[in-house]
Amino acid sequence: MPDSPPAPSTAPTSAPAAGERMNRSAVLWVALAVFAQEAVWNFYDAQVPEQLRHYFSSAGVIGLVMGLDHSWGIFTQPWVGFYSDGLARRRTGRWPIVLVGAVIAAVPFALIPWATNLPTLLACVVGFAAIANAFKGVTETLISDYVTPGNRSKAQGFIKAGVSLTIVVSSLISLLVVDRSLRLAFAIPPLLMLIMLGLSWAFLGRRHHDAVLPEEQTEEQTEREREFTTPWAVLKDALRSPSSPTLLLMVGIFCFAGMWSALRSLMTPYGTQVLDLTRGEAGGLTLPGAVAFLVCVLPIAYLSNRLGQLRAMRQGVALFIVGLLVGFAWPSVPGTITSMILSSLGYASFAVNALVALWKLAPTHKVLGTYTALYTIASASGMALGPAILGTTIDLTSWRYMLLNAAVFAGITFAVFTRLARRAPDRTAA
Repeated sequence: MPDSPPAPSTAPTSAPAAGERMNRSAVLWVALAVFAQEAVWNFYDAQVPEQLRHYFSSAGVIGLVMGLDHSWGIFTQPWVGFYSDGLARRRTGRWPIVLVGAVIAAVPFALIPWATNLPTLLACVVGFAAIANAFKGVTETLISDYVTPGNRSKAQGFIKAGVSLTIVVSSLISLLVVDRSLRLAFAIPPLLMLIMLGLSWAFLGRRHHDAVLPEEQTEEQTEREREFTTPWAVLKDALRSPSSPTLLLMVGIFCFAGMWSALRSLMTPYGTQVLDLTRGEAGGLTLPGAVAFLVCVLPIAYLSNRLGQLRAMRQGVALFIVGLLVGFAWPSVPGTITSMILSSLGYASFAVNALVALWKLAPTHKVLGTYTALYTIASASGMALGPAILGTTIDLTSWRYMLLNAAVFAGITFAVFTRLARRAPDRTAA
């Protein structure tokens, strides 16, 4: 075994073999499954912070609570992801984890607006986050079971397009339902999740044993497979040295996911405090950005194959920063909408490429669920700390400076991807 892992492949995703086509039906149903999951999370991030403002006046404390719920994934996802790898080639696939988790998670989520005191509210928030975080990465890994490696970047474009629709749905619920009936608004997302996951399983999961695409392995991959008897063995192999490209990529994921989560978590209070909007109106500020994400994510996915993954992510971070600076310089509803559009496009470039880049570093395809857990460990850690960090800077300055503070932290992300790109420069197609 070599002393250090190979540098990440930043060349365009290899073209599929002749006659090898992307399983579009599978991509559609996996996209629906991810959509179902993310619809709940987007509404959660948009409205739970405002629910917490009934008990906390500090933005830092609200951000800390919103961040701590994501920390559950750090402890649960490696084990759940590793267990799902063992189920992937069985008749049921990873689906039992997703379906059972969704049913259980729906209960505390729907009870959030019924909580009449802080302990009850925290019990609902923590209960939902603990369960939903456990199976979140497993849902995202489903695409690797049905789509060959050469088509996964394009498939991720379709997946992320579906995710952007969840922001649209969340924003519409905020705009149309929240100010009329908060309890009804919190009941809609988990109901959608259960219905859509059920449809996805009915049309794809029930035929899992027929639809799984086998992948060939080299003798070295087969030999190394025997080393991975626990998720910690996979983690140790991936992060064996401080200069590991996997570690550096995870740092970049941590930073960007943290600031993106912070913006999502604190945008509604920003709208009420700085722009004098109602709670429902402020919850809809992210809608135009979601539409822009939806329109552009597929072209971005195809363009990333030509630019190279690291270059695409680095340029995405730069556009994200520009969007934040525009919003700070133009503190109005049109300015904030413009900011969210630009920032969403920058995040789209990152979102399409980050997980696929980690999958390409996996020593064997049979640990892809665990490598997805590495992605979620990095992103969940960022989501756990990002809102608290940004909220603390708001306490030290004011809500007016939220976008500028976020831009400063996003600059750290840009520096990380710049260093990673220099260590493993992109090799674009001739």
